[in-house]
Amino acid sequence: MKNLLFILFCITCMTASAQNNVVDEVVWVVGDEAILKSDVEMTRIDGISLGQRWDGDPYCVIPEQLAIQKLFLHQAAIDSIDVSDAEVFRSVDERINDAIQNYGSRDKLEEYAGMSITKLREKWYGMMKEQHLVQEVRKNLVSGIKVTPAQVRRYFKDLPEDSIPFIPTTVQCQILVRQPEISQEEIDRVKDELRDYTDRINKGVSKFSTLAVMYSEDKGSSNQGGEMPFMGRGELVPEFANVAFNLTDPNAVSKIVETEFGFHIIQLIEKQGDRVRCRHILRKPRVSDEALTTALNYLDSISDVIRREEKTFDECTRFSHDKDTRNNYGIMMNPVDGTSKFEMRDLPVEVARAVANMNVGEISKPFIMVNSKGKEVCAVVKLRNKINGHRATMADDYQALQNVVVNKLSDEKIENWIREKQQKTYIRINEEWKNCEFKYPGWIKD
Repeated sequence: MKNLLFILFCITCMTASAQNNVVDEVVWVVGDEAILKSDVEMTRIDGISLGQRWDGDPYCVIPEQLAIQKLFLHQAAIDSIDVSDAEVFRSVDERINDAIQNYGSRDKLEEYAGMSITKLREKWYGMMKEQHLVQEVRKNLVSGIKVTPAQVRRYFKDLPEDSIPFIPTTVQCQILVRQPEISQEEIDRVKDELRDYTDRINKGVSKFSTLAVMYSEDKGSSNQGGEMPFMGRGELVPEFANVAFNLTDPNAVSKIVETEFGFHIIQLIEKQGDRVRCRHILRKPRVSDEALTTALNYLDSISDVIRREEKTFDECTRFSHDKDTRNNYGIMMNPVDGTSKFEMRDLPVEVARAVANMNVGEISKPFIMVNSKGKEVCAVVKLRNKINGHRATMADDYQALQNVVVNKLSDEKIENWIREKQQKTYIRINEEWKNCEFKYPGWIKD
């Protein structure tokens, strides 16, 4: 889906010179919507540039994909389905960030598109809104699908073993984290750096964006001159949001802001209602070797207490500095599915390395890791449970098997809906575009 969205967005970015290479004509009509030869051709060219391969002739596959999208959009209009502007703008901002990463810089993207980022946002808004509408229609069509254990059991009863889903090894872990103490001297050093950046910007010696590229430790934005996408107040940590939303002068630099990520200075780019776009420079105080050693030794002593059974791991998690797990007895939660089960590849690298050869119930040696906020911390983990990779069974993996059946029924319902919709929709295809093996033959009517 991500590749398809990127291909579709590339269509809107083609320059006038590229468009002039195509003699345009209407090749399909679906309802009252036309599909142009240029639409198909530009989708094909962009797909090739991205390494996409089609299962068949692209001049057959691509227009059929575009036609299916128009069927969904027609249904959205019938059902009065709408999506929020905030949701669409978030997707637009994600697409812009992906494009900047792909082309290397804002300037290169604007050069390729032949227009400013602001104009691109306006242009991509319509495309992304269509994508969200299609998703909503699909979601509505399959929302009523539910399966019982008996249905799941029947579906998998006669399947050959190699067709039953393989469940990778999963683990459940508890973690106890200590944040090494950072000296006031190091904090003052970081603040002095940020004050120097502010002074250079205010004097016109350096641009904020240049300093962000050179010095910001936010890897997600530094390459874009510290620029962040439009974000709502709730999407930012409170300390950052309070300052960013109070900025009014795009030429001003904020005071130094401390968050759980480090220390920042912020510059406003623009505001739109309850959303703000700004750039920032993040600097993180360094943890000394002495502080790391102290934290590791502290964890080592706690581990000894647990191993001597003087206290349990659950009891000792009250000493943890990780607010996300401290009140849950240290149990790590998987952000992918919201459960406590992790495939090894979904664990933080350092945690996966620590538990790789552990037995259930064992506690690791203390180790250093980088947490989700990008900070260096010390930790110990306990392997709470482990289920080795295996073919799914009803007893142990019902949810995974249920999802397989729900997805199969959903696909069948969507395919049946497309075939029914074909019969009720006016469709015309130019003669020279009819000689295709379509996935859904109902496009051509006798």
